[in-house]
Amino acid sequence: MSALGAVEAAAAGPLFRPLGAEDGEQQPAEIESLCMNCYRNGVTRLLLTRVPFFKEIIVSSFACDSCAWSNTEIQAAGRIQEQGVRYTLAVTSRQDMNREVVKTDCATTRIPELDFEIPAFTQKGVLTTIEGIIDRAVAGLEQDQPVRRATDEEVASKIDEFIGKLKQLKEVHSPFTFIIDDPSGNSFVENPRAPQKDEALVVAHYKRTPQQAAMLGLGAEEANETPADSVEDLRNEVLQFNTNCPECNAPANTNMKLVQIPHFKEVIIMATNCDSCGHRTNEVKSGGAIEPQGTRITLRITDPSDMTRDVLKSETCSVEIPELEFELGMGALGGKFTTLEGLLKDIKDLVERNPFSLGDSSAPGKVEKLQEFSRKLLDIIEGKTKAHFVMDDPAGNSYLQNVYAPEADPELKVERYERTFEQNEELGLNDMKTEGYETVAAPAR
Repeated sequence: MSALGAVEAAAAGPLFRPLGAEDGEQQPAEIESLCMNCYRNGVTRLLLTRVPFFKEIIVSSFACDSCAWSNTEIQAAGRIQEQGVRYTLAVTSRQDMNREVVKTDCATTRIPELDFEIPAFTQKGVLTTIEGIIDRAVAGLEQDQPVRRATDEEVASKIDEFIGKLKQLKEVHSPFTFIIDDPSGNSFVENPRAPQKDEALVVAHYKRTPQQAAMLGLGAEEANETPADSVEDLRNEVLQFNTNCPECNAPANTNMKLVQIPHFKEVIIMATNCDSCGHRTNEVKSGGAIEPQGTRITLRITDPSDMTRDVLKSETCSVEIPELEFELGMGALGGKFTTLEGLLKDIKDLVERNPFSLGDSSAPGKVEKLQEFSRKLLDIIEGKTKAHFVMDDPAGNSYLQNVYAPEADPELKVERYERTFEQNEELGLNDMKTEGYETVAAPAR
């Protein structure tokens, strides 16, 4: 029987259950397997589970009763994400060392203060904490120290000194930076303050380079040389292409249409409907270029009718509700074209679906905090509470409907601003040269 077959036989219900499920049904499947250390039989335990913003993973743990050898690793059970992800955490306290971390085998871990890096594919995937990752690095460095002391004492002493610095990091005598860079997009660092913004944690999504795509085994897509249709034909036609469902990976169809938003610009709306599992999703892409300036839109919600305003949130747009001390970073929820009510309900669902607030993973008071946040957000949706809704898009491709157009809206404020160097870096504009590149002399051969 295969490993997946054994898990299916042991599970009576959903194959993947949320991490920290309270129903007591989240039991691992046990499989007798060969020990690669003493070549006798041991036991492998497999647990199929979900973690937030990471979809499904397979946690496997092997233990041999004969030689006491053990091994633990994780594997991503979902697909490779469309973009890579980089988590940058400023570690300032012992509590930060207990943050839960999902690190896949293709992720690179760095601590710049020590000039320390764990390259991709040098460690197996793991579900652990920041302290656990440092402990694994220390164990790996200590593994061959006896041999080094016998052959090259100078190198061994330098490694001992570096191991001491790594161990001191766990006490957090001084702040340091912890970075996980995963081109597959399947790594994760916990935000214990959810749904509030974590000032110490920066999450950046980026487009993979050809080298990173090749490392993941993804072939470059060949550009189609078919002549482009006219813009008018695209506006009147719904295009359809084959894809896979993001939930069950079954074959599905995605519909795409070019839509003109009044008093704004053209956008591309894509909708996917899976006939196998019933999953539905929609996404919006800007039909134009990145604007010369960023846009910050502030709406003062004063009436229930504000909930019917059309909203275009691009992938680069962050959302803030100051009254709730809430901020949704760019990349979360993707691009959406909906109403203000629809976007706020999506935010409410995103917060309530966080499995780290349930079961053994929940910290004291976290559930009450999330429930209080949901109640306050529901009051805003129902028009019982006035609040400010802020959209900040460095690319300038987001939109909030002005119901008084073409006149000015007294409750709506639209600000244009110059992007910072960091914002241009995230958008890939700092290294982009669109003028004068043809005059640059070719390098001499």
